[in-house]
Amino acid sequence: MTATGKENELPPPAQSVSDTYSSKIELAYNGSREDLDPYVPSDHRPLESNTSSFGALAHLLKASLGSGVLAMPLAFKNAGLLVGVIGTMIIGFVCAHVIHVLVKTSQQLCVEIKRPCLGYADTCDLVFQNGPKSVRKYAPYARELADWALAVTHLGACCVYIVVVAESFKQVSDVYGGPSWSVATFCALTLVILIPLTQITKLKYLVPFSALANCVWLTSICISIYYCLRSPPPMSSRNLATSISGLPNFISTSLFAMEGIGVVMPIENEMIKPQQFLGCPGVLNTAMSAVVVLYAFVGFSGYLNFGDEARGSLTLNLPQDEILAQVAKILVACVMILSYALIFYVPVDVVWRRVQDKIPAKSHRWGLAGLRLIGTLFTVGLACAIPRLELFMELVGAVCLSIMGLSLPAIVETVWRWGKDLGPYKWVLWKNCIIIIFSLVALVSGVTFSIKTLIDSL
Repeated sequence: MTATGKENELPPPAQSVSDTYSSKIELAYNGSREDLDPYVPSDHRPLESNTSSFGALAHLLKASLGSGVLAMPLAFKNAGLLVGVIGTMIIGFVCAHVIHVLVKTSQQLCVEIKRPCLGYADTCDLVFQNGPKSVRKYAPYARELADWALAVTHLGACCVYIVVVAESFKQVSDVYGGPSWSVATFCALTLVILIPLTQITKLKYLVPFSALANCVWLTSICISIYYCLRSPPPMSSRNLATSISGLPNFISTSLFAMEGIGVVMPIENEMIKPQQFLGCPGVLNTAMSAVVVLYAFVGFSGYLNFGDEARGSLTLNLPQDEILAQVAKILVACVMILSYALIFYVPVDVVWRRVQDKIPAKSHRWGLAGLRLIGTLFTVGLACAIPRLELFMELVGAVCLSIMGLSLPAIVETVWRWGKDLGPYKWVLWKNCIIIIFSLVALVSGVTFSIKTLIDSL
């Protein structure tokens, strides 16, 4: 081509910085244009990261079907049948959205900094480190907030499990003429099992029991649903909507039940094709749809059957004098004990990473054992002091999950996309502001009503 021809060539159409950046991240992550960015995170993950999309779906469903599903009748008691169903769908949608936001941000960040995978706290930290200069100094605080919110959430769940175990054994004991001990006493007795169980330092030793616990847990849920459907009263006997004062407790309990953001990142990090975690239908959307339907069904049927007597665990409402119901209570108690040992690893790990450098290396074994003992005594002591299952659920949902499950992902996405692509009319910013305001309202109102309930019960 002649020089004249080159001079007559038109320049390529201009492209905005945000469009170029977004296209580069998206195409690079999907591996469809290696000339833009050859780094594909999934290609650099360890060989152990070999979970299929179906396996990831199974893991996410298993993690989501925890003690929260049996707490949904309590949530519906504070909202009513109609408001409960609508509210469950709304909260489920919000939870799914913030999880989607966190995972997508983490995936894009992995491409940008060339890392195969990131955890929750790592994502919060590195987003701030790679964000606008004005917020980079807050990166350590973002990591600390994420870590401690995760730790406190799991400690609160441990307290919930202890109270469920104690109340379940007390109900069965009362039927067979056992000692008339208080719930607090039964909470203290759990130390006999929990102290040696929490000293197991290798998760692999608990894996066989975990697989058995999943089957037992599913059996318990089926038995509970059977009792809910056996002879339900007419719908006219229950409220379609309760007073607005019950909404904070409904939101807090629902967040405790449905928010599973703490387990999402480890599952996504183990996938062979992490790009299939998001999208339509995708692992996340499929799992959350199933969870919302099941939780709404259990909440609706449980509240319809037991009304204002609904407890923090559906099994506690089952008849005390029927063998099948007693079996369900004992099975749930056994699963809760094992679940305690599993989730207890999270707060111990958070604390241990911050104190191990202050302990001589030769004393690490005893230091870790002492930390586990102190943590077990602390959670059991707290459960003994306040053996109120419903109160623990509402407080954990209001304080921890409103921060970890709603506010932080919204803030992280805003920081990551600031100056790059906030969408038309900066809709991403406005959307995240609404999520943060909602989480703050849930936090303040949930804590206020929980404290009021605690004071009234003293």
